[in-house]
Formats: sequence, structure tokens, C-alpha cells
Amino acid sequence: MAPTLGLFAANLHACAEPGAAARVAALAEDLGYDSLWVADHVVLPSPRVEPSPLDPDVPVLDPLIALAHLAAHTERIALGTGIVVLPQRNPLILAKQLASVDVLSRGRLIFGTAVGYLEPELRALDVPPEERGARADEYLAAMRSLWYDEKPAFHGRYADFEGVDAHPRPVQRPVPVVTGGHSPAALRRAARYADGWYGWMLGRRAAAELIPRLSEQTGRDRPPLHISVTPPRAPDEEHVRAYGEMGVDRLIIIPPLGAPLAEVERFVERHAPRAVGARVAG
Repeated sequence: MAPTLGLFAANLHACAEPGAAARVAALAEDLGYDSLWVADHVVLPSPRVEPSPLDPDVPVLDPLIALAHLAAHTERIALGTGIVVLPQRNPLILAKQLASVDVLSRGRLIFGTAVGYLEPELRALDVPPEERGARADEYLAAMRSLWYDEKPAFHGRYADFEGVDAHPRPVQRPVPVVTGGHSPAALRRAARYADGWYGWMLGRRAAAELIPRLSEQTGRDRPPLHISVTPPRAPDEEHVRAYGEMGVDRLIIIPPLGAPLAEVERFVERHAPRAVGARVAG
């Protein structure tokens, strides 16, 4: 089956302006995109150093606040974090923010998360890079307790609480969790803890290598992971078909970064699902 199509960068560059973000979101929904995705960088290295993906003066709205704004200007399209750097966030505060977005959007949240890779950002937020994986695993478990347990509690090295609660709970039970990353540890984390996996900037050759490894990590007692991929360039019909044959469920495409609003809108129209043979969101 052909994958659906999502749209990335709904909170940066041109879409960091509220009116532009609302216009692009409404256009994507009308054209049958299945999801909108927002990036997460609390801070960026200044001056820019590798492997930072953006210059430090690029406007990037906070992903949770941006999704609340997008929720108010759409009705059906799913709203995804792509991705939240989990070890950089307080898990109880993040759980409250994500639950609030799910409530405000009437159950349209997709929680995309990863451990991060940008050392200057991690260190500025007091996260030792060597601890980021362990922190992410604990934080996700702690958040799930706060979302779903009758009496939330968690006792770990990085998160420790009991005798507290937070409402409203998310509309979705469970909230879909998508984890990113291409390393063996990231693939194991996806198979163990997530409902889906997000492959960032993954060409067809790399996707053909990684997706079977991901499947090997998933036990037979679990349903297959939902696979999302952002390709290096916007796909044509041939690319959409090829990714679908590899087991990709969703392609999340990126407008030209730094382009003005009019060019972003033309991109969204030109690469709409029907135009490239992708599956139109239901």
C-alpha cells in the first residue's frame, strides 16, 4: 500500500510566523496530508558548528506551543513532534504539555521523540551526552505512569515521584509514541518502547538497509511498528511507490528551508498526496 504524506517544518522559518503557520496547516489539511510535524531545538550553537542543522538565528517555535496553535487552525490532521529531544525536558512538565495538546486537538497528537545528538545543546541544558539514552528511557516510563496509572508513581535515577497526579489525561489511550534515530540502540528503543519509528533524511538505499534491522528487533508478540521516513528530497510517484514497497507507512516531506511563505505554499500544493501517488488521509 502507498504511504500517506506528512509535512515537516510547521514551526520554523516561514512557519514561525503565526499567520503563515495557520495558512500552511489549513492548506495541508485541505490537500489530504495526514500529519503536520514540528522540530525541537531549545537552543542552537552560536556560531554554528557541525552537526547543527540550523544557523543560530533561525526562528524555531517551541514545538508544544506551536502544535497548540496548529490545533486551533485545523480539524482533522494529526499533529506530530518530529522530534522532541526527550532527555532535555522535564518529564512531568512535558507530560502535562503533551496531554494538553492531545486534549486541545481532540486526540490528534503523535509524540515523536529521540535522545538528541547536538552536544552543545545537550550540555547547555545540563544533560551529559553519555546519559541521554538512559534518561530518555526513564522519562518515557515516568510520563506513561502520569498519563495512564490510577496512582502515578515512578522511582528511578533521573525521575522520582509519587503522591501526585495530573489532569486532564490525554484523550488517546495510548498516545502514539514514535522514536527516532538510526543507531542500533535507537532501533532497539523503538522496538521495545514505541508504536512507530521515524527515519530522518533516509534515502531509499539507507531505508532498505535499516527497515529490516528494525523488524528484527520487534518481537513476535508485538504488532509491527508504524514506519515514518523523511526522504532527502520531495518524492515523485516512483519514490513513493518504492518506499511503500519497503514497508514505509508515512513519508514526511520538508519544504525548502528558508523559503518565503509563497514558495512553501507552492511546494505543499505541488507535492500534495494525489499529485505524487501517496495515500490521502482518511
